[in-house]
Amino acid sequence: MKVPLLDLKPQFAQIKEKLVPKLIELMEQQTFILGPAVEKMEKELAEYIGTKYSVGVSSGTDALLISLMGLGIGEGDEVITTPYSFFATAGCIQRVGAKPIFVDIEPDTYNIDVSKIEAAITARTKAILPVHLYGQAVDMNEINAIAKKHKLDVIEDACQAISARYNEKMVGNLGTAACFSFFPSKNLGCFGDGGLITTNNEELYKKMKSLRVHGMESQYFHKSVGINGRLDAMQAVVVSTKLPLLESWSDGRRRNAEKYSSLLSKNKKIGLPVQRADRKHIFNQFILKLKDRDALKNYLSEKNIGCAIYYPLPLHLQECFSYLGKKTGDFPISEEAARTTLAIPIYPELTDEAIKYVSDTINSFSTQNSEKQMSAS
Repeated sequence: MKVPLLDLKPQFAQIKEKLVPKLIELMEQQTFILGPAVEKMEKELAEYIGTKYSVGVSSGTDALLISLMGLGIGEGDEVITTPYSFFATAGCIQRVGAKPIFVDIEPDTYNIDVSKIEAAITARTKAILPVHLYGQAVDMNEINAIAKKHKLDVIEDACQAISARYNEKMVGNLGTAACFSFFPSKNLGCFGDGGLITTNNEELYKKMKSLRVHGMESQYFHKSVGINGRLDAMQAVVVSTKLPLLESWSDGRRRNAEKYSSLLSKNKKIGLPVQRADRKHIFNQFILKLKDRDALKNYLSEKNIGCAIYYPLPLHLQECFSYLGKKTGDFPISEEAARTTLAIPIYPELTDEAIKYVSDTINSFSTQNSEKQMSAS
């Protein structure tokens, strides 16, 4: 049996009938960048997430970059974030001239350890940038309390977490601004790159809209220097068409997570995802934790089961951040996660048969390894 890590074809089959005529209409109109389709999507997403404003942008990376620029964060400033995330989280901080200040993660959720944030704050700190990793919200009440105390902005990196909730409130409506990615592999993905920023701050909203078009206020008049961060209309049409199905897709991922957890619960070699009681996880990834991670990855690949490592090297050990002076051992929980975690298929259309095959294969691997260890001793 073959089980890919992600298969988007079943998702496309659900929307094809509605989507294709909309795309043809767009091509006939010849309105390809920004325009009515993007404005429609922005309104729909703001209403869904519960914010006053949203800004469609060219990618999740540019959402982070424009948010930092919009808040005036730059040379000499510091932004507190996690060393265990996709590169763009810290890369965008450095791109605006600021310095990423890393704080280690929780060992079970892989989210930033909020209890360690306050000790990292200095006179140069301007913002906290938490990542809702794998689709589970960070403890935002605590982060916002710290931010209020120290007069800091909070930028949510929600690129993996659209439709996730924290205390019943939607991720993306929990800080100064929030950033989303519509990369095809995300729970709400488009047909290329795309992103979104949400906020309740009108002044920041207007500034970010300008920044996505080179800082332009009216045509060819530039109040500031921005970037080319515009969203294609086609991507907005895809997102708008998929949005009504997002909740059911998130429910499907949660059901699949429950099935995995049940089938793998007796396997003492495997650490399963932990979901906090006040969170609604959307499982952009389903992450296993085990000492023999690389061996399991090879074993699953041999059995035609897709899997991937998110992420093999923490950000503080990346060569481009060597100037920070961090070394192995500085953030041990992030480093352990990089050594021991593996993502397995979790997409909503995954069949019960496929979930059982994946689970049986993982359990078989653990049994074989235990027998080898016993014979070796």
